[in-house]
Amino acid sequence: MRLRRSAPIGASGVAAAAVALAAIVPGLAQAVSPPKPGVPAVVPLRDFFANPAQAFFRISDDGRWLSWMQPAVGEGGSTPRMNIFVQALEGSKPTASPKQMTRESARDINNYFWKGGSTLLYQKDFGGDENFHVVAVDVATGKVVDLTPHEGARAEIVDNLEDDPDHVLVQHNKRDKQAMDLYRVHVRTGAETLVASNPGNVLGWVTDHQGKVRMAVASDGVNNKILYRATEAEPFKTVIETDFRTEVQPLFFDFDNKQVFLLSNRGRDLKALVKWDPAQPEAEQVVWQHPKVDLAGATYSKLRKVLATVEYADDLPGRHVFDAKTASLMDTLKQRLPGYQIEVQAATRQEDKFIIAAYNDRTSGTRYLFDAKVGGLNKLAVLNPKLPEPAMAPMKPIRYKARDGLEIPGYLTLPVGRPAKNLACIVNPHGGPWARDMWGFNPEVQFLANRGYCVLQMNFRGSTGYGRKFWEASFGQWGLKMQDDVTDGAQWLIKQGIADPKRLGIYGGSYGGYATLAGITFTPDLYAAAVDYVGVANLFTFMKTIPPYWEPFRQQMYAMVGNPDDPKDNARLAATSPVLHADKIKTPLLVAQGAKDPRVNKAESDQMVEALKKRGVTVQYIVKDNEGHGFRNEENRFEFYEAMEAFFGKHLKP
Repeated sequence: MRLRRSAPIGASGVAAAAVALAAIVPGLAQAVSPPKPGVPAVVPLRDFFANPAQAFFRISDDGRWLSWMQPAVGEGGSTPRMNIFVQALEGSKPTASPKQMTRESARDINNYFWKGGSTLLYQKDFGGDENFHVVAVDVATGKVVDLTPHEGARAEIVDNLEDDPDHVLVQHNKRDKQAMDLYRVHVRTGAETLVASNPGNVLGWVTDHQGKVRMAVASDGVNNKILYRATEAEPFKTVIETDFRTEVQPLFFDFDNKQVFLLSNRGRDLKALVKWDPAQPEAEQVVWQHPKVDLAGATYSKLRKVLATVEYADDLPGRHVFDAKTASLMDTLKQRLPGYQIEVQAATRQEDKFIIAAYNDRTSGTRYLFDAKVGGLNKLAVLNPKLPEPAMAPMKPIRYKARDGLEIPGYLTLPVGRPAKNLACIVNPHGGPWARDMWGFNPEVQFLANRGYCVLQMNFRGSTGYGRKFWEASFGQWGLKMQDDVTDGAQWLIKQGIADPKRLGIYGGSYGGYATLAGITFTPDLYAAAVDYVGVANLFTFMKTIPPYWEPFRQQMYAMVGNPDDPKDNARLAATSPVLHADKIKTPLLVAQGAKDPRVNKAESDQMVEALKKRGVTVQYIVKDNEGHGFRNEENRFEFYEAMEAFFGKHLKP
């Protein structure tokens, strides 16, 4: 069975994905020091953050090819980048020699997919500008074709069109930087045919199981619409209209292509999986819902035409399984890989071979090829064999009360072999802010724990997954109650006796960078050191430099953050912009920024660094001209984390 994973589409869902800081894997080598009794050895920094020798395994639709990414030198380059390799399969065993299919030299490939059994599709941007191109590689000939060679445009695959061997559906904003039009693109020539022109308010397109564009999600920034049509020959009609606080996210059509599975919180606080009939747009049939958290997505078997699972994240990742064959597969894998979270990452069209990931909070894990016909489970790679699982630190779910009584969930990671008392600690608010931290392996957290720090990650109000009320509690609260949640987490560490109040640091990226700057601005005596990674410093300039493809979300952003042109919001934005109160900062600060960041403009970091240097406050500034919203190139990551290690080590003395 082939498990198809849905990607929720919707106003706040797309906005959260756009605003949230992309996951980044980082580092730099250092000498290994001998361990103290009961304390693991200091692991070289590079071992936490170097690109894996092999990762991102996939299998072709026909099961003839195994693929993965690994560091390799590209054309005209000298530094290895993550490039795609393939190897022929006989049954479920790799044969012959691997073939390098891509030769990127400037940056790691962002993501890739199989198109049938003969074509690979991958995404690349330039210097971190996030204007991704979709590129095709013919496995037989090695020919590379940029399918979207549109300078300054952002392209994304919408539907792989599994039953059409020659085409994929791609959206891009070549015509209008603020609107994504939809095209059918030939995978060998790049010839494109317009399928749907965006009137300016469409955020996402939804296809049925035949690849027909049947639905769209639209927004004016405050009110959302679900558009529907029975055939592509008909015009779209509005069938559902809500404000942006209500989420209705089309996942996929039922297998008769008539009804639709949605994630919806209409009339409820938590998002549930529902089945919806366009002929009765106000009615929803609840298929499954979790009692405490939102559902995050669903999978299905196209071969067997059944709903397979829904997924969610409470303290730990979870899933509910619907059909017996999926349950049997998951039970088999759990029995053979005990003690690990199991995920199906890819499968053949016949759903007889699967790429399996097995991981937990102390290891990024191992990847396997599972042959369902013979029950064979072949190990493909341990992603990071240099990090011994027993030496890594468990991530413990915790909860604490904010000052207004709201319960804040989070995760506490304590250094192995050290008493949980008077530790140097790092408070680590996540990016987004409309995202969340999850249980699992985190190289940053494990690196800091290995260096002797405790790490607190909190899902402050506004974090997603905990229902509408918890999310809405963040509106207009940047630097206010959202920041109180972070501060109250730091105080909780101190009250528990875990943190030494004189050795408390704060580190975050994107919104987490804003929370870091707000922490040292509005609670200047709390933190002894701070690291801001691509963080917002000035809410006025941030709101005026959002990427053009965020334009449909502008009014929503105004409602959630504030409108710099509205006198009602002006005073609050001024009061909560750290750079406007830089005179209060006395905490040593390290700032890292990508020069081509389209989300948090370089000017955000420039302003803060300039304001502090004028006052003589200690500030270290790292800027990379070939990076965007986070450092993807390995050598830049190494430099950043080496600087962070030295910086926290100097000021917090773990």
